[in-house]
Amino acid sequence: MLQFDELAQSLKDLEPARKELADALGLDAIRREIEELDRKAAAPGFWDDMENSQKVLQRSSMLKDKLAAFEKLESAFGDAYALIELGNEENDESLLPEAQEEIEKIKADLEQQRLTTLLNGEYDAKNAILTFHAGAGGTEAQDWAEMLYRMYCRWGERHGYKVKTLDYLDGEEAGLKSASILVEGVNAYGFLKSEMGVHRLVRVSPFDASGRRHTSFASLEVMPEIDDTVEVQINPEDIRMEVYRASGAGGQKVNKTSSAVRLIHIPTGIVVSCQVERSQHQNREVAMRMLTSKLIEIKEREHLEKIEDIKGEQKEIAWGSQIRSYVFMPYTLVKDHRTGYESGNINAVMDGDLDGFINAYLKAQSQGALLENKE
Repeated sequence: MLQFDELAQSLKDLEPARKELADALGLDAIRREIEELDRKAAAPGFWDDMENSQKVLQRSSMLKDKLAAFEKLESAFGDAYALIELGNEENDESLLPEAQEEIEKIKADLEQQRLTTLLNGEYDAKNAILTFHAGAGGTEAQDWAEMLYRMYCRWGERHGYKVKTLDYLDGEEAGLKSASILVEGVNAYGFLKSEMGVHRLVRVSPFDASGRRHTSFASLEVMPEIDDTVEVQINPEDIRMEVYRASGAGGQKVNKTSSAVRLIHIPTGIVVSCQVERSQHQNREVAMRMLTSKLIEIKEREHLEKIEDIKGEQKEIAWGSQIRSYVFMPYTLVKDHRTGYESGNINAVMDGDLDGFINAYLKAQSQGALLENKE
């Protein structure tokens, strides 16, 4: 049947991309490294050095997941070919929708894995720390900051990441003034680093009795969570610690005790807080990781030689510095000003459907890197 022949051809057209992905992943090298890591794990005394053994197991798990994902894709290709062949032989048109759906899934998976190969930065594979700040505008901006907080929590949940609230400061009437979350999972930072910047909202304000249209701003900072495997020199004398009573929405968001910790990096003025752990010591540990992560992120972004070179410059959370606009009124549109990518389904975006924006940014960055290499 002609329809099945067309589907078979569309599947064959994806073969070069599959081969390109296999080459980019370096499957033979991955298999060799897995074998070497497994040998290390089986060696006597492997667990004597707990820190090193954890690193080996984490690396092995990551490589095995990557290999399994590609093998699953290859299996999907085989299943789709078999389904198309069966439909052709039996002249069974009822199999057409299923075959079409399988091909669409293969396309999406192929694209997702291809984008993952672009995440080759030093910290891309790490967890991500997201910090939200409401801009000027009081309640309206604070409500917008909470909408963004919810949007990124939903994005994390959609992708199977674990999302944990680290800090949450309530707004005066609604929303939040600031909040921090930890998104745990492989490549969380690699995908979310593109979201850093000022986000602009245009809507009819629910807090305005006159029903006027308002423009609000909130900023999002994205940092890789730096663990003990990265050595960072921060002068203890440059850090001031303040202890305060936790505040926030309560329930699952914060643990209301008097053990909340705020760390201030004196040379840069950078402030981080944590209030969700059960003790002051635990909160300080988390806050210290957040501070280290933030200093590392700035150091990398500004191509500085060392932490001491950071000046602590902050962009204003206002018009002109936004990376993306979310328009609810008079029409519905979300547009990224860096890539031009846009979506009219604003409800889906606010429910965490951000992959189109993230993928467009990664592609643009990849193309930019290729052009630089050619020059």
